[in-house]
Amino acid sequence: MNILVLYYTQTGQLRQIIDNMLLTVKDKASIDFVEYKPVHDFPFPWTSDQFFDAMPECVLEIPVPLQSFNIPDKAYDLVILGYQPWFLSPSVPTTSFLRSEDAKKLQGKPVITVVGSRNMWLNAQEKVKAQLNRIGANHVGNIVLADTNHNLISLFTVIRWTFTGQKVRSRFLPEAGVQTPDIEGSRKFGAAIYEAASSKNWAALQPQLLAQGAVSLKPTLIVLEKRGITQFRKFAVYIREKGERGNPERLQRVHLFKRLLLTGIFVLSPVSGFTAKLASLLKRKTFAKQLAYFKGVDYEPNVI
Repeated sequence: MNILVLYYTQTGQLRQIIDNMLLTVKDKASIDFVEYKPVHDFPFPWTSDQFFDAMPECVLEIPVPLQSFNIPDKAYDLVILGYQPWFLSPSVPTTSFLRSEDAKKLQGKPVITVVGSRNMWLNAQEKVKAQLNRIGANHVGNIVLADTNHNLISLFTVIRWTFTGQKVRSRFLPEAGVQTPDIEGSRKFGAAIYEAASSKNWAALQPQLLAQGAVSLKPTLIVLEKRGITQFRKFAVYIREKGERGNPERLQRVHLFKRLLLTGIFVLSPVSGFTAKLASLLKRKTFAKQLAYFKGVDYEPNVI
């Protein structure tokens, strides 16, 4: 069995997730890991300006040139695509790969997406689904590992991690990102993946993964993410009116976006969370359908 793993990671966390996920498979299959990276890679840790200035192109899915990399010429039985959401969208490197000529090699291949996220990943996954659908790949599974800490706590830890590089717990804050027990626990998905790849019974894979807890999703996150990405798209266009990423002419608008975003998260999030919960309770049947859709691998245009 030949398995291809395609991924991008700044911190190494996503590679850890995938390594653990395939721990029970690695002795039964030939696994090739291929990391795609931009020619001018993004920094880590970031500065505040670098981070928020990356938002417009990320949200608008504007690709950048990638470094040369080689996908071995093999008949792959399975492709695993690992990525992170940035600003409720696929990271710029992931968008760049999916829009590249190399991505065409996924045509006709069964693909499992693996998402390493803070908490919001729906729009990013819809955009990845759209690209896989355009390429002609067979999207057969999705696994999402997210930070399970309280929203505000995870915000503090991801800020610390993003701007200082510190992932490990400190005196007052827990470990940032996906927690280590969850990363190590991802090995439980290996048996289902190997069974599906061996039998080619891809239709049964996502239900099996869901039964093992591959995707956890609260209705309130659907409401909050739909609201958030709508505003991000407006600001992305507004900022790009002043030039490309790195243009100092647009920094004033980038700073405005940052201030409004942080204010919204710290000040307005309790109210937004309450109204989102109320909406989900009043429309239970609607949200039940949406939950089933977002946990699955089917693709419908313009859902978000």
